[in-house]
Amino acid sequence: MSGNIRKVKTSDLELKDRLVSIQRVTKVTKGGRTFSFSAIVVVGNEAGVVGYGLGKANEVTTAISKGVEDAKKNLIKVPILKGTIPHEQVAKFGGASVFLKPATSGTGVKAGGAMRAVLESVGIHDVLAKSKGSSNPHNLVKATFQALIELRDARAVAMQRGVKLDKVFNG
Repeated sequence: MSGNIRKVKTSDLELKDRLVSIQRVTKVTKGGRTFSFSAIVVVGNEAGVVGYGLGKANEVTTAISKGVEDAKKNLIKVPILKGTIPHEQVAKFGGASVFLKPATSGTGVKAGGAMRAVLESVGIHDVLAKSKGSSNPHNLVKATFQALIELRDARAVAMQRGVKLDKVFNG
């Protein structure tokens, strides 16, 4: 897994951020309740680069901006083939399990909440996605990222096998 991650530098990238989830967290103390906020944010350039981050603060806007800064530190490169993914992929994180399947042009992003934010930020326009198990946005985002990290295009497969690109398809 760790050898498959493609890190990306943040300089000269036009990143757009999407708020996936915001939670109000309560801490009960002797003096009463203290409220703070936790935000999970996805950033991407809609051309194959995406990252997610978690921000926590006493105010919503500060939590979101911390999440964006954290997301910029965790960017990955995803192979996109004609607006969709190269192959089917299943991934699991915690209780969340996701299934991604390539779709024909014009299908759109058929995915729910947290998965939709990640897939649109990557720049995937046509994909069929299903989440099974937990609907916890944190685990769904992490499972979706796990699936995207494990995606390989034909060139990567050819390099790994040590054969020419046309040999991958003709076996």
